Amino acid sequence: MNTVFTALKYFIITGIILFLVLSCDSFVDVDLPKSQLTKEAVFEDMATANAAMAGLYAKMRDAGVLTGSAVGVSCYLGQYTDEFDYYQQDKISDFYANSLYAGVSGVGDIWNQSYNQIYAANAIIEGVDQSVSLPESGRSQLKGEALFIRALLHFYLVNLYGDVPYITTTDYEKNSKVTRTASAAVYTYIVNDLTEAITLLPEDYVSEERVRPNRSAASAVLARVYLYMGLYAEAANEASAVINSPLYVWETDLDKIFLKESSTTIWQFMPDVDGKNTAEGSLYIFTAGPPSIVGLRADFVDAFEANDQRKVHWTKAVTDGVTAWYHAYKYKEENYTGSSVEYSIVLRLAEQYLIRAEARARQGELISAKDDLNLIRHTAGLPNTSAITADEIAADVLKQRRFELFTEFGQRFFDLKRLGKLDAVLSISKPGWNTEDKLWPLPALELSSNPNLNPQNPSY
Repeated sequence: MNTVFTALKYFIITGIILFLVLSCDSFVDVDLPKSQLTKEAVFEDMATANAAMAGLYAKMRDAGVLTGSAVGVSCYLGQYTDEFDYYQQDKISDFYANSLYAGVSGVGDIWNQSYNQIYAANAIIEGVDQSVSLPESGRSQLKGEALFIRALLHFYLVNLYGDVPYITTTDYEKNSKVTRTASAAVYTYIVNDLTEAITLLPEDYVSEERVRPNRSAASAVLARVYLYMGLYAEAANEASAVINSPLYVWETDLDKIFLKESSTTIWQFMPDVDGKNTAEGSLYIFTAGPPSIVGLRADFVDAFEANDQRKVHWTKAVTDGVTAWYHAYKYKEENYTGSSVEYSIVLRLAEQYLIRAEARARQGELISAKDDLNLIRHTAGLPNTSAITADEIAADVLKQRRFELFTEFGQRFFDLKRLGKLDAVLSISKPGWNTEDKLWPLPALELSSNPNLNPQNPSY
């Protein structure tokens, strides 16, 4: 990990917040200062503090776990599981072949970008805590957002790499010697950060376009975390807090769900310039085959139930008259438009209904669980579930999660992993699959720089 934190030491010496400010893109409309600012000066003014936060969102949109480009977990884990086929003829995808090793660049990039972004979130927390002039409402908003980001990124790291350091400071000397934190403890820290974020964030959005998280965004992630922890009552309660908010209105038109003004969006990334749309649309959509990078697997497309309108509206076939290829079509815009019409949606309402359906089923609340499940099914054009028992309902929830959340930040991989189904499912559909593939390797450079991170994950 020293490679990460050596760079970050220089980052803070030369002005971490200046970097964030100059990266802000169009998340906030503010005239950015041209001269170098000290860390302290940035957090004495709401305009520059907001610009620093906006810069962090720009980094998250463009690199690391949550980017919708080919180097984010949506694309990597879609190849790693049973969503994508890989088509680049001149390159080998170690993710698609399930042949990861400690030197794979994507493995290191996800790790490094995540900890860089966590480090920036910690710098914001420290700057806000030390500020003497920010208004209380602004301090709460900024700190709540930074805690939310720190928790969310650690959530992905622990699910990809297993035991990972939980970083809560910008202290270089301390961070350069960190050890791995047990996964159970990481989850406790995540819950603590999200719980505090909920108390700090407002219910309303500070941005009309939902590009800054609010209280419901933190509750949405906490609901997911509780589900993964098997704390079903808590998961249902947090999901209900989101579902019951008047800010969100269920949308039955599948073609409107991924528009930037969708009433079911909880949190999304704005493009860097108006007229640009999503990285996902640019990556997934193709008009002639074969695809340039990835396409939906034919067996995935064939697995939709008959009359499932998500297949009709969210996938698209391209054929040369002999061969058919398929691409994800949740986002419809591949290129620039006169004004941006789609933003990259990170959190949306459908997941909360699926979380609550599963959590209710696990608690024996079968009627209400089926109500939540059937809302998803009906919107997809499907009849009521035929499931009767708790296990049958949970199985149908898993099935609906597969077809509702495909290509959305590795949900398929994480679902199979948390439910202990990776081997049973992927050993059939992925010839290179091994049991140890449930964890990615820690990057080789991090282990060599900081031996405290050893041992490496099994089989790597």
